[in-house]
Amino acid sequence: MRRPPKDTEDSRRRITRRGLVLGGGMLGFMGVLAARMRYMQVDQAEQFRLLAEENRINIRLIPPARGLIFDRTGTPVAENAQNYRLVIVREDVGDLDETFAMLRKLVPLTDEDVERALREIRRRSPFVPVTIADQLAWKDVAEVAVNAPALPGVTPEVGLTRHYPLAHDFAHVVGYVGPVSDYDLGKLENPDPLLQIPKFQIGKVGFEAKEEDLLRGSAGTKRIEVNAGGRVMRELSRQEGKKGADIQLTIDHGLQNFVNARLAGESAAAVVLEVETGDILAISSAPSFDPNLFVRGISGKDYRSLTENDHRPLADKSVQGTYPPGSTFKLVTALAAHEAGVVTAGETIYCPGYKQLGTRRFHCWKRGGHGRVDLHGSLMHSCDVYYYELAERVGIDRISEMARRLGIGIRHDLPMSAVAEGLAPSKAWKQERYGEAWRVGDSLNAAIGQGYVLASPLQLAIMVSRVATGQMIRPRLIKSIDAVEQPIGTDGPLGVSPTTLSQIRKAMYAVSNARGGTAYASRLLPENMRFAGKTGTSQVRSVVVHNASVPWEHRDHALFVCFAPFDAPKIAVSVVIEHGGGGSAVAAPVARDIVARALHGDLPPLDIFPAGVRDSVAERFQSMPLRDRTGMPPVSDRA
Repeated sequence: MRRPPKDTEDSRRRITRRGLVLGGGMLGFMGVLAARMRYMQVDQAEQFRLLAEENRINIRLIPPARGLIFDRTGTPVAENAQNYRLVIVREDVGDLDETFAMLRKLVPLTDEDVERALREIRRRSPFVPVTIADQLAWKDVAEVAVNAPALPGVTPEVGLTRHYPLAHDFAHVVGYVGPVSDYDLGKLENPDPLLQIPKFQIGKVGFEAKEEDLLRGSAGTKRIEVNAGGRVMRELSRQEGKKGADIQLTIDHGLQNFVNARLAGESAAAVVLEVETGDILAISSAPSFDPNLFVRGISGKDYRSLTENDHRPLADKSVQGTYPPGSTFKLVTALAAHEAGVVTAGETIYCPGYKQLGTRRFHCWKRGGHGRVDLHGSLMHSCDVYYYELAERVGIDRISEMARRLGIGIRHDLPMSAVAEGLAPSKAWKQERYGEAWRVGDSLNAAIGQGYVLASPLQLAIMVSRVATGQMIRPRLIKSIDAVEQPIGTDGPLGVSPTTLSQIRKAMYAVSNARGGTAYASRLLPENMRFAGKTGTSQVRSVVVHNASVPWEHRDHALFVCFAPFDAPKIAVSVVIEHGGGGSAVAAPVARDIVARALHGDLPPLDIFPAGVRDSVAERFQSMPLRDRTGMPPVSDRA
């Protein structure tokens, strides 16, 4: 049936309205979609581009070359050596067992090496390179390269690792590096991202640790393209990092080697200072060790041999060790008493062989006594009773103050591990430490470097350099950083009467050069090499014993300090030999030889020694493990 025209017209109008509404909605949606697309593609284009790049491009750190360390002559002390290693990528390898079997025919791989590599391979993603072996010889790497077609997934690489060419001579000074540990990271608040790199090396002890920030340098970066699985496809760009600073030490490697060789076989330490600048020319602790063992990963056997040695090769006795300074401390007591005006240089004190204090006798080393002695004679003959008397007059607080002025009881600012403060005791210190009052007997013990007094070999060398110059000499270990000379100087005058210092120096000269002086047997003959010194013997037990009758660890320490030449001081030397016995018999000859080598600039000739000791000196020099024996004739050919 045909619809009326009116109904048809109404239907047409309704359809038109619906179409318009639907069309308008579609146009509005398309407009919103277009606006959103414009916002994302134009306004937010950079942000989404970065997000896309992060999925495709990674930025990785490039370890910088570690700064080099040199001695004062420019000889390398710590350098970076090429390290040849083999890495393996599991996904590129067919049969692992077969690959390792072939590798073991080409390079020296132990069962332990293989097991370690397999454990690491199982822990890592199959596309991550794993180190199989490092520190390989070039011939081993060449063998692998030649057989590369038969070793898919195995790649030789070359990197840098730390090497110490002078090994034992600088072990305690420079220290060594090693891989970053969780302990190392735990000590840092905001660790450098570099430290997260596997097997990245940082300073562990010594100068390497103290100057880590300077030596490490800053990382470079490289942009690499990776696929969806994180596998590296190619390197896009690279920006090299900044190499660590090159540092020159004040130490002379030739003198350092001589000092180490002279101390061989002893548990000992010696320090040589340049008195005008405070430069440390040699600082040795014996026995030493090879720091390269720690860089490569020390074996259990080697480590036990170091830790179980009663001579403690890992300890740096030159700055960490503190000892009763014995009679070398009499220089401090003498200066304190004479500066306080409680005694004059010409005043004599009677020594009957002991000093009575209440019911107790404090004995002199010479049981029969020295008779009447003044300042000069007391130092020359090392009379204990003279210093007992001075201590009772001047008191411990003035002695303590003078000790600190001379560098004892002060932690000196040096980039070495565990630099000791030593101890210059006072009344307040004992009260605070033990809750007890100071006694006069404590002062008498302290006056001769026993009791509570403790000093390191470094502090004793500083003490002598300040006596020699009258200046507050500061020790310096760093000569230059990246060829920029580091400042030297003093903390000003010592503040001690030049007259008193002159009298002390003359008495020290007599110790070594006048008949009857405690070190006369260890003198040098040329006037330009004559030194002024002071012997010391410090007890390690409260009961006086004969050293030959007791075990080594119960014997006295032997000490000697000196400066040379007497008329124009250039160097100060301190020597401490643990459980060596008497300072005059044991430590003084060592110091004499060190002075001779330091002033001569090479192995000294025999004619500078007294005729009676030349044969023994020649034999000793011939047997010493010296690096450089230039001009060293056989013993049989020497005068």
